[in-house]
Amino acid sequence: MADTPEHHRQRSESIRRLVQRSAGRIPVKPQFMQSSPRSIVQFWHDLRELPTDIEECIASWARWTTSGFAHRLFDKRSAEAFICGSLSARHERAFQRCYHPAMQADYFRLCYLFVEGGFYVDADDVCIGTDVDWLFDDGRLKVQPLCYDIASGTMVAPSVFLHGDAYNPSWIFYFNNNPLIADRGHPIIERALRQATDLLELSSEDLLPEIQATTGPGNLSKSIFECGTASGDVESGLVVLRDWDSLAVSKWPLSYRGDARNWRRSNQRRFRSGDE
Repeated sequence: MADTPEHHRQRSESIRRLVQRSAGRIPVKPQFMQSSPRSIVQFWHDLRELPTDIEECIASWARWTTSGFAHRLFDKRSAEAFICGSLSARHERAFQRCYHPAMQADYFRLCYLFVEGGFYVDADDVCIGTDVDWLFDDGRLKVQPLCYDIASGTMVAPSVFLHGDAYNPSWIFYFNNNPLIADRGHPIIERALRQATDLLELSSEDLLPEIQATTGPGNLSKSIFECGTASGDVESGLVVLRDWDSLAVSKWPLSYRGDARNWRRSNQRRFRSGDE
């Protein structure tokens, strides 16, 4: 389906209806009954130069190893080795075309979850919750809803946009690709990975693709929308995390946000470590 303005509006409206529905229990299909692997996976592009403030964020998730969870931290080298050993040369080439660390993290999480399953969370999130067990109860994909107000150029708070009667024509509803929790081989993750791979293959060497739409939340939101359009039953394999903020917060400020490691400063620009 073409990415036209009308398609974007249809996608936003579909996601709005999905996230504003009652959070009542939807029966889990047999294919999603199995628990997700109890592993927490993260990525930072260069672990040899891991900022202290990012290391502190990661530690808030690594502490769950004392409760029986595995914690796996990847960088560009180990992520590429994982993709090379677990998927095809096509996927390896697509990862190599990810020109920014944020894009590498976006693409790697899809590869990892498709192959292994588990819980991917960004390295700049801090865990403030006291229980993560429920996230692994079944193999459905757990995702965080977001809403952006075009008119004001600001994010809309979940406490506002999650109400069933909340609506503004300037609001855009979409799903974040952080966190992502699912069992291996989830069909939405499979679609998002396939779509990102296609886009990276088609991208020109001279015109770098936009990160958000190619590998980030735009790609995931489109995949969820198209899975729902194709099957008519996306909800049975999806859990909307309406209270993610009670479990984790994105830490501000952080040292990397002020330089080229911040994707918003480097979108569609070649990343070089010397720009840091």
